[in-house]
Amino acid sequence: MVYLGAFRLPDGRSEIGWDWGGSALTYYPDGDPGGPTDGFPGSLYGTGNDQNQWVSEVGIPEPVISAGKNPKDLNTATTLQGFSDIRGGLGEWPLEIPRVDLEYLPALGEQTAGKLYFAWAPHMGEGETGPTHGWADLDLSDPHSAGLWRIDDYWNYVTGDYLFAIPGSWADTYAPGKHLATGRFRDGGQGAQGPSVFAVSPWEEGNPPRSGSTIPAVPLLLYDSVTDPGAHTLDGYHHSDEWSGAAWPTSGDRSALVFVGTKGTGDNWYGCADGTVWEPPYPPACPDGGERGWWSTGFVGQILFYDPADLGAVARGNAPAWDPQPYAAMDIDPFLFHVDARQQKYHVGAVAFDRARGLLYVMEPHADGDKPLVHAWRID
Repeated sequence: MVYLGAFRLPDGRSEIGWDWGGSALTYYPDGDPGGPTDGFPGSLYGTGNDQNQWVSEVGIPEPVISAGKNPKDLNTATTLQGFSDIRGGLGEWPLEIPRVDLEYLPALGEQTAGKLYFAWAPHMGEGETGPTHGWADLDLSDPHSAGLWRIDDYWNYVTGDYLFAIPGSWADTYAPGKHLATGRFRDGGQGAQGPSVFAVSPWEEGNPPRSGSTIPAVPLLLYDSVTDPGAHTLDGYHHSDEWSGAAWPTSGDRSALVFVGTKGTGDNWYGCADGTVWEPPYPPACPDGGERGWWSTGFVGQILFYDPADLGAVARGNAPAWDPQPYAAMDIDPFLFHVDARQQKYHVGAVAFDRARGLLYVMEPHADGDKPLVHAWRID
């Protein structure tokens, strides 16, 4: 993986713009057809401010490496479609700490045009088993959104976030017809003690599937929940981990499932950053006024790499869903702009992949004031 640099996102209205955004991202190969011939064609769709999570489309400028990690050194993306609410009144809003992702796929099944798939789910609380997924047209001003659908009989805690394309050759071999992956990671181990992935194909259930439909899913990765009697977890698992994005990059005949996120290191506990451990009944606040939650001694931005053959064994029923483990982990903090404390959380956000050029785009929240930056790697 060769680091190419980063670029900025446009300014806009704080409440619906890129400020406090970057929780969802996908690459659209036919976007920005009139853009510059700089080796970065296509466009990115992503969500803005997490209070509203409206969707915008931007062109992709040439990434720049800033030796001093100064956002002013970087090129800025241009807006192709302004922020719009593509939920179309589907489901309740607002959600409690909403989780979201997007993925573009070309026309499949009886579809006549490509779709923008979406997943919206609450962090916790009611709706743990409710419908979460849908699709929309690419015109954000007239999206014709359809849904919402459940993912099999699984909790939203393991399905209601990641969306990414499964390479066609792998899907044809191990999960025929299922070219879309979904999943999630939730801190505290509720749902699974590590990230999860399922292969799905909503287009096989209708064009579109009926609202409230259940979409069959093939599990590819699913560790034990903290409430399960077993103890099958991600190696080195911490309850404070945050795997915020996923993709399935390919390069020639090589491929890997990758998760991008913030890995807890050292010890971990529930309470305050200063090491105060909380148990019920919880006090009203941390002594220093900081955030109550899952903490670790330190945090590091990482990319985890899984061997697709291990996922294939699960899909074929030759291995349990908790069996795959990463074969490598890459620390990416040296490339990030906004990591300035050992216990800083949320180093990175959503991920998108340009398969034709082997380009992996990764969001870094709050790296340009309140806006995220987008970093780019080329996979050789």
